[in-house]
Amino acid sequence: MFSLFRSRKTHMLGLDISSSSVKLLELSYFNSRVQIETYAIASLPDQAVVERKVQDPVQVGETIRLMIEHIQPSTRNTITAVSGASVITRKIQMNASLSPSEMEAQIIVEADQFITIPINEVAIDFEVISPSTEPVKPVADNPKKQDVLLVACRLETVEHLQSALEHGGLSPKIIDVENYAIERAVSLLRPHLNLEAADPLIAVVDIGAALTNLSVLHRDETIYSRDQIFGGKQLTDGIMQHFNISYAAAETAKKKGGLPREVLQPFQQTAQQQINRALQLFYSSTAYRLYSSPRHRHIDYILLTGGSSSTEGLASTLQTHLKTPTSVANPFVIASINDRINRAALDHDAPALMTAFGLAMRGFNNATD
Repeated sequence: MFSLFRSRKTHMLGLDISSSSVKLLELSYFNSRVQIETYAIASLPDQAVVERKVQDPVQVGETIRLMIEHIQPSTRNTITAVSGASVITRKIQMNASLSPSEMEAQIIVEADQFITIPINEVAIDFEVISPSTEPVKPVADNPKKQDVLLVACRLETVEHLQSALEHGGLSPKIIDVENYAIERAVSLLRPHLNLEAADPLIAVVDIGAALTNLSVLHRDETIYSRDQIFGGKQLTDGIMQHFNISYAAAETAKKKGGLPREVLQPFQQTAQQQINRALQLFYSSTAYRLYSSPRHRHIDYILLTGGSSSTEGLASTLQTHLKTPTSVANPFVIASINDRINRAALDHDAPALMTAFGLAMRGFNNATD
């Protein structure tokens, strides 16, 4: 007999917009199984996005529209994100007995105390994350508390992002924060990493075109994040000079692989120096000292993400010189793959789709559609 309550397949798009490109990923969810349905990566015009903020919604939207026409996803429902640098977060305690409307009113009061710009120029959201872990006093003196995460962002940043999606023909359902998407993706991928430590510190190194971000995660929570001016463009420039070819041809050669050692080695050495410097800054930071212990005096694992992280030999070079287990992220080890997708191309692009994957997966937290 067929069940009248059989679950239906749910589709969701994850959209990651960086300063140089747009990554669009469609996932489906059915009977607790995730499948990659289709994806696309496209370059953005210069200055369309600056410091990870959409400056020209029309240009970004046009890029998205062309991607949609090309891959024809099954849904337009989309989860995207603002960068962590664009948001202010604060964990606060509130009475657990407050109604949603009372909680919202108190959130506005709390936000007004630490946000320096006018409150009417800010987009605010909040989420109850857990009961408070602080010692409980007598109920008469201190009602039951809960921890609430408050997130605030300039309204203009959110509106430009929404405008770009709508111009591209997408329906924005959730605007997340990039850091949370990475945390979600790493938490799903962690059982598939060769982690020896029981309670590891994981460094996620995202190597973009012009920026490299180091985020350190402890118990699936970001405890440190820092950008450095370094990225895959340096390798592209080296390919252009070595072969005397155009930028577009150099990008193609970089994706194809098989580059000579004299081209790869300078990039690998610089990447190693930059990442080592970023780690040293982390080790010397107050944030690390707060989380350190006799068992935790170093990073336990380095996970490479971003478009340039799959450069051949980079992971092994970093592992050798930094003496830390290192691998290139592939979030799709937990998912099946639609037969229409080119597997070789997906394997190459997988680390660049880490954030888009984390975004799309948020749509399945309570998959009921």
